[in-house]
Amino acid sequence: MRVIVAGGGKIGFYLSKTLRDRHHQVSLIEVDRGRADSLANQLPGCTVICGDATDPSILADAGVEEADTLAAVTGLDEENLVICQLAKRRFGLRRVIARVSNPKNEPVLKRLGVDHVVSSTTIIADLIERELAREVVRTLLTFHHGDMTILEVDLPESSPAVGKAIRELAVGLPGDCVLVSIIRKDSVIFPRGDTVLEAGDAVLALATHASEPDLRALLLGERL
Repeated sequence: MRVIVAGGGKIGFYLSKTLRDRHHQVSLIEVDRGRADSLANQLPGCTVICGDATDPSILADAGVEEADTLAAVTGLDEENLVICQLAKRRFGLRRVIARVSNPKNEPVLKRLGVDHVVSSTTIIADLIERELAREVVRTLLTFHHGDMTILEVDLPESSPAVGKAIRELAVGLPGDCVLVSIIRKDSVIFPRGDTVLEAGDAVLALATHASEPDLRALLLGERL
């Protein structure tokens, strides 16, 4: 895969190094001449270009027309947006990724056509909130930039869902949430409409971060 990385800071350096080590073709763009020269020495096998990635001619020199993906990881959110829009709209690049420092800028970049927006601040904050939640709810896996999770929920006797069939719960189940399976003692049950939940069941659910409060309310009668 051919990847362009815009921004030669720590994130850009380690991203380029990791992609190179995974046998991808990497072109790294850095505006500072001294930094670009240093990166060229540290990253043999990567093409390092000194220039401003908001300049279409620099993107062209980096091979944007043949690239599969561009990742804009400079320290400025607005600069990352401009780079992604240039690559996508002017050169027709199919996939662009932007780093954001301010989580409030995430929805703006998404609305303006950036395919994937990565905010380390948001991801870490979400993980902290989930770890601080009661142990009856455990995050087994997080993916899609932290927005999708697989949760394991232990049902206590006080759960409002105990004694109810899945079809009864379906009315209150968020649209972006799916009950995947039920672990009951040593058995794994794939839920159907007539499956009745019992105290002590561990319910595995696939949910978006936004749907977690509704799922928690449905299964435990509480919200974060």
